[in-house]
Amino acid sequence: MENHIVKADGNGAIDVNGQVSPVTYTVSLKEHSYEVDIRLMAPRDLLLQRGFERDAVLVSQSGARIPVYHDGANHHDSGRLDPADTISIELTARDDSCTSEVDLMRKYPEFDGAALA
Repeated sequence: MENHIVKADGNGAIDVNGQVSPVTYTVSLKEHSYEVDIRLMAPRDLLLQRGFERDAVLVSQSGARIPVYHDGANHHDSGRLDPADTISIELTARDDSCTSEVDLMRKYPEFDGAALA
């Protein structure tokens, strides 16, 4: 089952230009891999109020600071958010910095109890 994805939810914070708000997020990885995909949905209006352009920082449950990005593929000429955009904006990241299961569990305690092997 090489393609099986293990997922877990976490509670953390999103830091946009130094302004921090609580956020929930999902982390996932393929079996036999230490590469983690991170996904969260943030309110468009909150991002606009804080001057969001394309990236922010997720402060995860472990305290790790992970840059998260909005792909901006469907944006206007400037690539910035607009009040006409959808009310929830998806921010994502891919983290391949973990080199072992110990590293993975230290950085992503959200996976605690998940069958990783």
